[in-house]
Amino acid sequence: MSGSGLPFGIDFGGSGIKGAPVDLAKGDFAEERVRIDTPQPATPGAVATVFKELLGRFDDSDGPVGVTVPGVVKRGVVHSAANIDKHWLGEDADRLFTEATGRDVHVVNDADAAGLAEVRYGAAKGRQGLVIVTTLGTGIGSALVYDGVLVPNSELGHLEIDGHDAEKRAASSVKEREDLAWEDWAARLTTYYRKLEELFSPELFVVGGGVSKKADKFLPLIDIDTEIIPATLLNAAGIVGAALYATESND
Repeated sequence: MSGSGLPFGIDFGGSGIKGAPVDLAKGDFAEERVRIDTPQPATPGAVATVFKELLGRFDDSDGPVGVTVPGVVKRGVVHSAANIDKHWLGEDADRLFTEATGRDVHVVNDADAAGLAEVRYGAAKGRQGLVIVTTLGTGIGSALVYDGVLVPNSELGHLEIDGHDAEKRAASSVKEREDLAWEDWAARLTTYYRKLEELFSPELFVVGGGVSKKADKFLPLIDIDTEIIPATLLNAAGIVGAALYATESND
């Protein structure tokens, strides 16, 4: 199978770096994914070394490599580092990883990768118009996809609503920390999604993040006019979306 040209997706997180070759025809892993602990400190150089090791475990993927980064990414350069090592700020990650691995590497915001995957293969497949994918987790990630085309770095978790950063009131970590009942959390989410409706008038909201597995507990309680549905790719979304993004960046 060597040299099959399969693209590779890497999901770079705070505790683990996960990767797998991706079959873009199916929108799924071509082989079982591998996880390596994130180095501490997770400086760009240390992470590049792990990427090289990860890619070395798969001899049947020599296509482009996509990498999710929890920050704003413009033309391969990382412009924010709220939850990652500060050495990432201003780093040309595309160039660093391409040189370190000998592969064609493209980095993309983690929520953008997940959003792209959900629109192409998941919950929003075949939907036209503006789809807003939100990931509810430690914060709120967002992806804007219009007719299948990603509008990157939307960062809608940082909208100011009633004097608060939206994610500081409505992320799923806040529900846990404040021990909110589903109804109380859904009321805060209603405020958040109504603001997004008012600003963007989307066709569809897709809700991802780990809590989306319990969508039946809170999505029916969110009182908005726009259709809102749970994400379906779950943990695969970042890797699949990153591989897709890298392939399309090459094209």
